[in-house]
Amino acid sequence: MTHKSIDLVMLVDDNDTDNFISRRIIEITKFATRVEVKNSGQDALEYLKSNENNPDNIPTIIFLDINMPVVDGFIFLYEFDKFNERVKNKCKIIILSSSDNKRDIDKIVNDNHVIRFITKPLTEIALDEIRISSN
Repeated sequence: MTHKSIDLVMLVDDNDTDNFISRRIIEITKFATRVEVKNSGQDALEYLKSNENNPDNIPTIIFLDINMPVVDGFIFLYEFDKFNERVKNKCKIIILSSSDNKRDIDKIVNDNHVIRFITKPLTEIALDEIRISSN
């Protein structure tokens, strides 16, 4: 089954190994044409802010880890909500986390910008499900 690749995906995770694995599976499956990797929620927010008026550099999907130092997934979502509608409407946020804390998961999946929760590692099956649900 062939699907149109997503133009730009952003990975937001402080774990380099997880980012490497996620990036490789995205590249191997041709899920996205470009992958932007940010090692902190703060770097991701700064990237979005600096590209707010450049829609080509706003990701269609953001894979967001919950547990990161300083700016975690919750703070990222709180700050993300302050962006203009153009940014918020373009970005779909998928939580990609190893957390199994039910309270965290319930709290984060009820956020308006979060479309799903995936447990690490990112897999081809998960990407296929995202493709199918976004068609």
